[in-house]
Amino acid sequence: MLARIYQPARTAMQSGTARTRDWVLEFDPAAPREIDPLMGWTSSADTQAQVRLRFPTKDAALAYAREHGLEAVVTEPHRRRPNIRPRGYGENFAPDRKGAWTH
Repeated sequence: MLARIYQPARTAMQSGTARTRDWVLEFDPAAPREIDPLMGWTSSADTQAQVRLRFPTKDAALAYAREHGLEAVVTEPHRRRPNIRPRGYGENFAPDRKGAWTH
């Protein structure tokens, strides 16, 4: 069975990095989804697609996959450069501001 190990990215609605430090192990779907002819909903008989396991480190996730005989594909996260201004938000309202105030 194939599994995917990755570190989730932050959502667009989130400015912090909460819930992005853990590593997630997800199983690839074994069967495609089918459309129910009566209601039109999509469904699948594959219950493993609903399972998401969280681990504190990548090594712990790989050890779990190895222990249970899973073939794991690891996707490394893309690190973004931190945007830290030296004086912070208060710099916008400082009386000794060098640049012109524009909106």
